[in-house]
Amino acid sequence: MSNLTLALAILGGLVLAAVVAYNTLTSRRNAPRQPDAADRDLSEADHRPSSSSDGVEPMLHIDPHPTPGHERHEPLFDPDLPAPSASPVPAAERRGGLDPLIDVIAPVSLDGLASGDAAIAAMPPTRRAGSKPVAIEGLNEHTGQWEPPVPGQRYSAFQVGVQLANRTGALNEIEYSEFVVKAQAFADAVNGALEFPEMLDEVARARELDQFASAHDAQLGFVLRALHAAWSPGYVQQNAARLGFVAGIIPGRMVLPTSEAGLPPILGLSFDTQAALADDPAQSAIRELSLSLDVPQVDRAEQPFRRMREAAATLAREMDGVVTDSDGQLLREETMDAIGADLEQLYDTLESRDLAAGSPLARRLFS
Repeated sequence: MSNLTLALAILGGLVLAAVVAYNTLTSRRNAPRQPDAADRDLSEADHRPSSSSDGVEPMLHIDPHPTPGHERHEPLFDPDLPAPSASPVPAAERRGGLDPLIDVIAPVSLDGLASGDAAIAAMPPTRRAGSKPVAIEGLNEHTGQWEPPVPGQRYSAFQVGVQLANRTGALNEIEYSEFVVKAQAFADAVNGALEFPEMLDEVARARELDQFASAHDAQLGFVLRALHAAWSPGYVQQNAARLGFVAGIIPGRMVLPTSEAGLPPILGLSFDTQAALADDPAQSAIRELSLSLDVPQVDRAEQPFRRMREAAATLAREMDGVVTDSDGQLLREETMDAIGADLEQLYDTLESRDLAAGSPLARRLFS
């Protein structure tokens, strides 16, 4: 074999090795990033589905002037979200019930006392009038407090209420009529006399409340996009867990719980459900995820927007990504500052109407 032939053979081998090495390097660079091996088992245990359900859309939206006739968005979370521990989540303490600020209330007077068992038996099978919740409360003979009927207790009066508005819109005449039918059936069953407010007045009040709520219903969303290598579901979960996020029941959904168990979460984080459900999730490529905040549902004291900014910045830094809006526009610090200032004004406005963000009334109205 001549020296030229030998040199060509060596050169060919080197070229082939370089091609193989380049393809291997490119494949590794393009492969989804995986969680650290030391934390993988813990991450898998921490991100088993919990016992709640919810959905979310990435968005960046504060619309103080919604289009007339358009209904408000559906809520971005489920109220029954997991607490950041393995122990069972206790039910949230019930704070208040029917309130004339957001409810139509029809009093039911009694000649004597009625038992809680009888009241429960008389309740309508479905506690809704159209899309609006219906509630029944009794005045407890011993405590003097209004409460949902309880077996073994006795009540000197009842009140039946229907919510004036929620994110599906304002109470209308048809829904009010359905409420009247259900309330009257309950009153008849407990031998009570029912007094209804004027329908047209209440429907007008519902529209005014819905207009206010629609103009102050802020739901924020940041989109985190990968700059280079994609992410695997485990990699996303591991990084989010380090910031306190826990798994929701829907694959690809995580939440940051509040300091009080049983309340809506501070933030939501979501990515492609199909990637989380893949036969081999480690090979699923995720190139973007969304962080969401349902402003009226979270107490101002939790500082949700500050924590949202910090979470987005930390994830972007640790996962080699950038923070954008839903259209792919980079969100700069001055934009974040402007959103924060708008939110402070929104919080003040809600509080001026006794509908402070995170309060029981606000959570009911904005749901």
